[in-house]
Amino acid sequence: MIAYPFKGAGVALITPFQENKSVDFNELENIVEEQVSGGTDYLVVLGTTAETPTLSPDEQSEIVKCVVSKNKGRLPVLAGMGGNDPAKIVNAIHHFDFNGIDGILTVTPFYNKPTQEGLFHFYQEIIKASPVPIVLYNVPSRTGVHMDYQTTLRVARSSEKVIGVKDASGDLSHCAFIMRSAPEWFKVISGDDMLALPLIAVGGAGVISVVANAFPGKVSKLVHLAGECRMDEARGLHYQLLDLFKLLFREGNPGGIKALMEIMGKTKNVLRLPLYPVSNETYRLIEEACKKLVD
Repeated sequence: MIAYPFKGAGVALITPFQENKSVDFNELENIVEEQVSGGTDYLVVLGTTAETPTLSPDEQSEIVKCVVSKNKGRLPVLAGMGGNDPAKIVNAIHHFDFNGIDGILTVTPFYNKPTQEGLFHFYQEIIKASPVPIVLYNVPSRTGVHMDYQTTLRVARSSEKVIGVKDASGDLSHCAFIMRSAPEWFKVISGDDMLALPLIAVGGAGVISVVANAFPGKVSKLVHLAGECRMDEARGLHYQLLDLFKLLFREGNPGGIKALMEIMGKTKNVLRLPLYPVSNETYRLIEEACKKLVD
């Protein structure tokens, strides 16, 4: 059986940009180092938060190399490899350098709106091609399709290579149904900072966090306390971070986290279109919430 490397506090890494919107690799290295020293358990590269759809294939390759090089094997690395054409994903897998990569995160196909049967067979193609473990990604608010728990379990049982699902459905009961019947090698990860604590309370493996880009220490401590069933302490941290959990998604992700990272002096508030910086009002509210945490 494949060991499970993605438990605890993962971070969905942003892609920092310079003013001219080229990738800022120096700042990316700094973010990776801060994650390692801050207690984060694993890194997620080329996810939604990374603005991956606007990155060229060459940029994606260079970003992965940068993260792997700076990480130096200290933390497991999960790489986003998704899309709505399985043939393209399989081709990408065949040409991908998996050196330093411990698994791939594969989102349900977007725009196509497949049936549940289509989703199952989509993932069978990825399973056959991937040389590393696979984490499914269910995020219906972005893809337009919800992978129901029966389909998730069917995919999980089809191969021990499928070791988990990042669930951003916002439905705890859906996640609980998966966890109740999942094979022993399969875990459920929260794709929503706000729901990390309650999901862990019912058996979840942790979170792939956006807020951890800015506060790796606080997020990892919250997740670790919850995992140790020290719920009063975990709840206290959850309440401290509650305003940011909400505000960072007020105008979409990663607009909120890019604003917060600039406020904290960690990177520039630069996004690539069609994403756009948050409004002045939201920026002010994020700044106020941040000040309360660092005072």
